[in-house]
Amino acid sequence: MKPVTRLFLIGAPIVVAVAVIFGGGDDSGVLADHPPAYPGQSGAPNPLASGEPDDQAALEKRIDKMPPGLAAPAKKEIAARLVASAENSTLDWRGQYGAIEDIGDGNGYTAGVIGFCSGTNDMLQLVESYTKSHPDNPLASYLPALREVDGTDSHEGLDPGFRDAWAEAAESPDFREAQDRTRDRIYFDPAVRLAKMDGLGTLGQFVYYDAMVLHGPGLDAEGFYGIRQAAMKKAKPTAEGGDEKTYLNAFLDQSRSVMKAKLITTQRDSSRIDTAQRVFLRDGNMNLDPPLTWQMYGETFRIDGR
Repeated sequence: MKPVTRLFLIGAPIVVAVAVIFGGGDDSGVLADHPPAYPGQSGAPNPLASGEPDDQAALEKRIDKMPPGLAAPAKKEIAARLVASAENSTLDWRGQYGAIEDIGDGNGYTAGVIGFCSGTNDMLQLVESYTKSHPDNPLASYLPALREVDGTDSHEGLDPGFRDAWAEAAESPDFREAQDRTRDRIYFDPAVRLAKMDGLGTLGQFVYYDAMVLHGPGLDAEGFYGIRQAAMKKAKPTAEGGDEKTYLNAFLDQSRSVMKAKLITTQRDSSRIDTAQRVFLRDGNMNLDPPLTWQMYGETFRIDGR
């Protein structure tokens, strides 16, 4: 479901440690063991204009003072339901913790609340972290195999029991909480904070989050940061004096272009942009306020206001 480039940035903070990939610096736990090395690499720059610690601290303080936006509980619930409609054709995102299947996209098993993949490192991170605190969990014995298949679509060492073990683990509230924490660390929190840095409101924060989930936090041209950099060449974000709608349309255009380039191998259409996010943007619903009505793969979904 997700590209292999998905996890080259691991739970990245606002500062993207580009120096680690292109020479210099240390990873500080930000980058995976195997940074991207693709011909299409974009060379996406550090989102901070400078890497000075004082500048970073000032930026973090400014972001911390901003309204919660998508991180507000009600909005985060909406975000989870929107993503679930795209990833699983349902609004019941809490019903996905135990889901697991190989959907034939080249990323091995896709499982859990956000579609952790055995081939894209995030599943490995989740199971490793969970096993540290729960060493006797049903997935612990599969860690050697998960390390071996990471970056591939192989099931070697996982079949035939891994799917049953995942479903069993998902019966535990602790494992469900671990999935939530890993989702937030790798995808939700970095996307929302970076969107705030770019001056984007709640809808823009969701656009970033969904793109982070779909494309992965990679620096290559097909990863989130490469897409963001390409969009910035066409339009300025709000923080740089640009118009928010214009910038978000440019970002969605670039995200859609990357999706379409992958359609032959992933069988993914662009409903999540064309008949969902673009609809909210066209309607001027920058705060992502319900009621929300959208279509996903021809099916209509709705979130009513409360």
